[in-house]
Amino acid sequence: MMTAKKPLGGSFLWEETDPNSVTTPEDLTDEQKMIYETARSFYEREIVPNEEQIEKLDYELTRRLLRKAGEQGLLAVEVPEPFGGLGLDKITGVYVGEVIARSPSFSLSLGGHVGIGTLPIVFFGSKEQKEKYLPLLASGEKIAAYCLTEPSSGSDALSAKTTAKLSEDGKYYILNGSKMFITNAGFADIFIVYAKVDGEHFSAFIVERGMEGFTVGPEEKKMGIKGSSTCPLFFENVKVPVENLLYEVGKGHHIAFNILNIGRFKLGTGAVGVSKEVIELSASYGNQRKQFGQPLTRFPLIARKLADMNIAVYAMESILYRTAGLLEEATKDIDPLAPDVGRLSSAAIGEYAVECSINKVFATESLDFVVDEGVQIHGGYGYTQEYKVEKFYRDSRINRIFEGTNEINRLLIPGTLAKRAVKGELPLFLKAMATQSEMSQFKPQQEFSGLLAREDYLLGLSKKAALLLLGLAAQTYGKDLEREQEVLAALADIVIRVYVMDSVLARTRKLIGKVGEEKAVNAVEMTQVIVQEGIEDIIGKAKLVVTSAQSGGELNTSLKLLAGLGFYPPANLTALKRRIASRVIEAEKYVV
Repeated sequence: MMTAKKPLGGSFLWEETDPNSVTTPEDLTDEQKMIYETARSFYEREIVPNEEQIEKLDYELTRRLLRKAGEQGLLAVEVPEPFGGLGLDKITGVYVGEVIARSPSFSLSLGGHVGIGTLPIVFFGSKEQKEKYLPLLASGEKIAAYCLTEPSSGSDALSAKTTAKLSEDGKYYILNGSKMFITNAGFADIFIVYAKVDGEHFSAFIVERGMEGFTVGPEEKKMGIKGSSTCPLFFENVKVPVENLLYEVGKGHHIAFNILNIGRFKLGTGAVGVSKEVIELSASYGNQRKQFGQPLTRFPLIARKLADMNIAVYAMESILYRTAGLLEEATKDIDPLAPDVGRLSSAAIGEYAVECSINKVFATESLDFVVDEGVQIHGGYGYTQEYKVEKFYRDSRINRIFEGTNEINRLLIPGTLAKRAVKGELPLFLKAMATQSEMSQFKPQQEFSGLLAREDYLLGLSKKAALLLLGLAAQTYGKDLEREQEVLAALADIVIRVYVMDSVLARTRKLIGKVGEEKAVNAVEMTQVIVQEGIEDIIGKAKLVVTSAQSGGELNTSLKLLAGLGFYPPANLTALKRRIASRVIEAEKYVV
């Protein structure tokens, strides 16, 4: 029996997506929903009553709650069964994470532990390391932290100054240096620490609290996420047993970058969970609050905000679950006991680095949009601590800095595509050349028949535009492309829009197939908005690219082509958003 070929990372730019191949929230199984209910019950029973105390940075309380989460199996979801875990899929991890995300500080403590803290050992640890640490981490008996950032190296992780030197007897690596902004540092037991062996070979180590010479500095005073621990770490001749080297000397970047990919993707989980609650809070408040004798939600500009917030979550959800499905399919068959598990994990996760960065950028910026609009709907009350939306606003800001800033991720998206194309791993430039030939005869289409036919057409144009522009930038700048950061950022935004549009259209078509057009009307109308606003943004960003890369006759030709891309019968976005808003206002929650 033939199995379906796994899609290449980035291939959404030229492949036609089969809706049935895309993972969506509507695919969740009864088992996954049961685990979600366990998480929801834990959240309501244990976290909500303790929210105020959590925000006071109570180490003992947070550790106790993490242990209780461990007892419920919530820390073991993605830990393999042979090592005390449940061995469940990444879709379940996303779904469970959504509900815990409604407490950003506690969610960060839990996420830092189960994600970037535990997964380095899951994917790159030896059998002995997994047997020693994973059962303790899965139960919550021990808490993990991930230690990459240094005072002089944030986004430029490989410039780290922390060093490791093998002792004369060959039994230890001696660590010296420091780390900063480390989540869970105040109470963690197990630390994944990056250092350069002999000051040169970037490597990873498992460091335990209590090792001589290892100290934790004071808590940072932060703008938000005040209930999560964030401290610097200091290493002064810390003797780390050689068996605590994680993976191989000089291959720490494989761990760091791929765990960051997972972290970037998982930031979308928190963004979706918080955004859904902000919609609930804002719709409820808007229905109750009266101005000029009527509820706020009766005013079209307030209603439009709720529509835009709901649309943003639909888009976030669509790319989050699609990416979770891609990562799950890529990693599910990797034997955690295989001798080359690290290499296999690195290749599988790295395949979708672009999609992970897209999730990070789009979700964190969409979250900031949603919480900002939530505060605006609440008016002056939204600026006071009496209303929860104020805390969500402060807590959300860090996400655009976590796991590589959004600026860095924007550079990575087109940069990674180009590098893989040069290596022959992606047919990107071949597709770009074919598209260039095809578009030389382009004539805008004006008439469409069939549900979402116009959106299919606009998505197709958007993919062609992305390929043309990526090819143009590579041809114009060559190896110097990495210096053209404004162009790279515009290309990244175009690629992001294509992935969002493609994922939303696939999800909506799959939903129509399940429930019919009538029950999927809200999803259809949100899709129409997302696609139209998407291509309009793409055309705007495309102008920046072509005016930067071309001049004279070539530029005029490109500008005429872009004008043609925008020549289509537009949907009435005002009417669409009014209908979407009415459903959100009536339900007082996120509506698909």
